Amino acid sequence: MKKMQIAKILCVLILLITATGCSGEREKDKVTTQEPGGSITIIDKAGNETGDPGVSIVRIDTYENLEISDWMDSDTVIVSKENESLGKMSLEELSDSYPRSLYQYHLGTKEYKLLKEEEELNLGGAKLSPDKKNLLYYGNSLGDPSYYLLNIENLKSFGISSESMGNVGSAKWADKDTVIGAGYMNGAYYATIEGQITSLEELDQKAVFIIEQIKDMVYYNTTDDTTLMALNLTDKKMASLGLNDVFGVYPSPDENQMLVLQYKGSKQVLLLCDRDGSNAKTIAEGIELGGVSWSSDQRMIAYSMKGEGSGTSVGSLYVYDMLTGKSTQIAVDTGNVNTCWSPSGEELIFSQWDGKQYNSSIVYLEYSLEK
Repeated sequence: MKKMQIAKILCVLILLITATGCSGEREKDKVTTQEPGGSITIIDKAGNETGDPGVSIVRIDTYENLEISDWMDSDTVIVSKENESLGKMSLEELSDSYPRSLYQYHLGTKEYKLLKEEEELNLGGAKLSPDKKNLLYYGNSLGDPSYYLLNIENLKSFGISSESMGNVGSAKWADKDTVIGAGYMNGAYYATIEGQITSLEELDQKAVFIIEQIKDMVYYNTTDDTTLMALNLTDKKMASLGLNDVFGVYPSPDENQMLVLQYKGSKQVLLLCDRDGSNAKTIAEGIELGGVSWSSDQRMIAYSMKGEGSGTSVGSLYVYDMLTGKSTQIAVDTGNVNTCWSPSGEELIFSQWDGKQYNSSIVYLEYSLEK
């Protein structure tokens, strides 16, 4: 029974694996705006003017049958698509489709470069390490996914598993050299890009659901207790952040703040707070929330939401401006999406599964300043 429960949670984790971010390089210069109860920090390039930006859509480019999951650079993205050079899947439930493989795709030349292919396995959810030298991705046919690391330079890969833990339940980047995740049934682990896998002893025997590392703190909750906890890696002390029913955590690019997805009765809320859970501020509230990601300059937050009233079954995509505290709707009828900002913060990818295939779009945005 517990295995079925974990499998359901893993499906949610795959949809949220955007998690965390997909943010580009971090800038040193910052602008801080004061608000009641705290402050908001915007990473800003030196010499840029700051003011009240207006958000407008320049255009939206659509890509059918593609899952675009990350940016290699401003012109190249990481995609998953069906690989017709391989035979069709042998499983009866998947016999009408080819395995999905991973590629680099150049937006200008429209050329594909194969990164990884596997017969009988769909590969997807690929996320680059912060230094863009390694790729974290999952593979599955039917059932639970397995997780892998791929070296971009030599295209060698390995599965994240160990004799003590077997396959793992989730995986995300902790830093440029390390992946952190939950064990399949219990506990948590670290995996290095060299293939060394170790358990996080303090979380042994805990049914870990969410796990996220921010600097020297590991944030987690369990399937038995959804209260968000913080484990200090220096002194090994644990503390509650006082946030209950949490199902998503997204660190800011400078790692001083975070976004938290939280159940609130029949609704869901997206909170912005400091690393210790203080100065919490509601960014959005609706029937269903997801698709959360930060722009690399920490100025924009993307999220999807199903609202109230007659339109509860219809999802929309929004960007929230940290400088103005306002949200702008940029797409409708989006459903469950994953989002990812370009290095410049002027383009936003959103990808979604329609039950049969992945489709993706790139939204080109423009920001104006009102003086």
